[in-house]
Amino acid sequence: MIDRLSNEKIPSAAPRESSSEVLAQEIIERLTYRIGKDPKVAKPHDWLTAAILVVRDRITDNWMESTRKTYATDAKRVYYLSLEFLIGRLMRDAVTNIGLMDELRQALASFGVDIDVIAALEPDAALGNGGLGRLAACFMESMATVDIPAYGYGIRYVHGLFRQQMADGWQVELPETWLAHGNPWEFERRESSYEIGFGGSVETVNVDEEVTRYVWKPAERVIATACDTPVVGWRAKRVNTLRLWTAHPIDPILLDAFNAGDHIGALRESNKAESLARVLYPADATPAGQELRLRQEFFFSSASLQDILRRHLQQYPDFTSLADKVAIQLNDTHPAVSVAELVRLLTDVHGMDFEAAWDIARHTFSYTNHTLLPEALETWPVPLFERLLPRHMQIVYAINAKILLEARKQKVHTDQEVRNISLIDESGDRRVRMGNLAFVGSHSINGVSALHTELMKETVFADLHRLYPTRINNKTNGITPRRWLMQCNPDLVTLIREAIGDEFMDNTEALQALDAFADKPDFQEKFARIKRSNKVKLAQLVQSRMGIRLDPSAMFDIQIKRIHEYKRQLLNIVEAISLYDQIRSHPELDWVPRVKLFAGKAAPSYHNAKLIIKLANDVAKVINNDPSVRGLLKIVFIPNYNVSLAEIMVPAADLSEQISTAGMEASGTGNMKFALNGALTIGTLDGANVEMRDWVGEENIKIFGMTADEVTKVRAEGHNPRAIIEQSRELSQALFAISSGVFSPDDRNRFTALIDGIYNHDWFMVAADFDAYTKAQREVDAIWAEPASWYSKTIRNTARMGWFSSDRTIRQYAGEIWRAG
Repeated sequence: MIDRLSNEKIPSAAPRESSSEVLAQEIIERLTYRIGKDPKVAKPHDWLTAAILVVRDRITDNWMESTRKTYATDAKRVYYLSLEFLIGRLMRDAVTNIGLMDELRQALASFGVDIDVIAALEPDAALGNGGLGRLAACFMESMATVDIPAYGYGIRYVHGLFRQQMADGWQVELPETWLAHGNPWEFERRESSYEIGFGGSVETVNVDEEVTRYVWKPAERVIATACDTPVVGWRAKRVNTLRLWTAHPIDPILLDAFNAGDHIGALRESNKAESLARVLYPADATPAGQELRLRQEFFFSSASLQDILRRHLQQYPDFTSLADKVAIQLNDTHPAVSVAELVRLLTDVHGMDFEAAWDIARHTFSYTNHTLLPEALETWPVPLFERLLPRHMQIVYAINAKILLEARKQKVHTDQEVRNISLIDESGDRRVRMGNLAFVGSHSINGVSALHTELMKETVFADLHRLYPTRINNKTNGITPRRWLMQCNPDLVTLIREAIGDEFMDNTEALQALDAFADKPDFQEKFARIKRSNKVKLAQLVQSRMGIRLDPSAMFDIQIKRIHEYKRQLLNIVEAISLYDQIRSHPELDWVPRVKLFAGKAAPSYHNAKLIIKLANDVAKVINNDPSVRGLLKIVFIPNYNVSLAEIMVPAADLSEQISTAGMEASGTGNMKFALNGALTIGTLDGANVEMRDWVGEENIKIFGMTADEVTKVRAEGHNPRAIIEQSRELSQALFAISSGVFSPDDRNRFTALIDGIYNHDWFMVAADFDAYTKAQREVDAIWAEPASWYSKTIRNTARMGWFSSDRTIRQYAGEIWRAG
């Protein structure tokens, strides 16, 4: 164990040998003594676990050395609080980053084991929903890569996000059982356990005539215990920690109740505690669901903060240096309650006065906003918040008083603006605004693309921005090139290395040198061959899972992301129906063969999103079985989208669909992954698409539709979608086909309400952008018909995407927000 409080130097472990023979011996040792299997009877999952344990042990050496270095250099630590970490499978990621892939492949092959086969058995860690969680995972890997001492904090969900299956085209949610057989990557830290309270009352204690202390007496208590997963950076420069909390009751069983015959009731406290880490995003359509969601957010926030303060006091005498030695990043509003919790811990537990605690909190926290949707900026009913967190409610009111008095003092804010600034929304039932709490409690508030950041200033945080005009800044998202190029597209990496050398592997912006090869026929031919190989791999997956045969020579047109009306999968489906009609009506034309592939999950309570999934499957059933289409168009919805599926779909994409309603997508990172892997983007000027256009060049991306300003103007002036629909023959016919039951003969009214929404308000501008989208798609067809032009553009997409690395993003956070590294 490291003695973190002494100055005595602890010797580092000797470097391990890494030959394939040594690794083979270590694999047999782990198989025999850690798993208890004779190699002669070992199953593929046994070999996987043995290989992971060997790799984990190598990483652990670097992990401990990284920790020692942080203490020795007195480095500032970054703590990234996120309700999601969509880390996916870790084996290939870890092996690549420590540079052992070839040796481990050879070691396993010596036993007749294929590393690719066993790696595919590793379950995806179901700890996230989509872009928010995947970004957090990329950031953790990049913080280790650029040598930033960091901890990620979240919840160790037993089931995480649901597993998606299809029943007659409808989404069915099933438990995701990624932890069913344990997790060989993690280490339980029983010593890192903290009590978390809920409910109860607050007592006042008069210390003396001038000092009053408040003591929270929770009615319920649970134990949060840490489980640590090492996160290794590129070339193993640093290993950081992903610390996830699991929940346990104070008393696992109520023996009196059990002995009295109430065997179910005796486990009440256990079930209540364990529900905190049971499922990611429990449905919050009911009061019970809302309460569980708030409990989860406070549970992991409080445990994380207690852990941070405990670690700080191990090294420093008090908390006056906290903001100098600690940076806490709030990833969206989910951990926003941390602002009030840190103030409570500093005042009630550690005896600081409120003003000093508030000052430390504001200089320690920073907040990343990921959405402009008001409904996604969490708010909690005051009665619920006050009942569950009574002391925190007092602190929120105290903070609010300071902020509102400050706003009044400036004498430039109207009454309505002051109401907008308030931490309490009083427009209906009183609710605590978590976005406002995160804003006022942070010294930095960042958006995740240039457009999104400017819109934050103009919309959701306009009045807070006027009060604190220097706090909002931009940090455009990025992706880790290790997972999203080197691992998921190794053949392309080999081709790039042959062309421009290895510099891009350490500095992604060096990919720019690939520009010189974009118009060379021999390079285009090799690039095209790799793309086709990736498409064959995806086609084989679709054939094996769904029994649908795909032609790899067709254009693979892919939209993969969370199902939401603003992401406009519906626009894509309606255009597919229009194309279907045209192909049947004009068989004499030279149509481009196209496969439209969809994947993504809808929130369990989001009715329209589930309808869109059903519509995609209903349309697929008709089009894919219509002989008059002659295989020129196919629709495929692949169930259970996750990181591992994305790693197959992204390299196979010819066309990347990034078609959200302008002004509604904060950034997007799928757009970056596709372009980096040589796909052409069709998209609106939304989120990071704007900056992607600037980097790849207008001629190498297909932009269509209204801008964010135009959308705002149309909504303000009164949008008349019915008139637009009636003037567009293709759109009106496609919508009529859907609403009249052409694709749902078993229930002709199934999609009537969905289509009525387009006719009556079209909030997401499906009708408004349809003609522009259709025109852009036919222009894409024209580019596809000229392979030299197509590959020139797609190669340049790969060449010019280096700036969108999460390494660059993290360096900006570290230099401009955290002051770390």
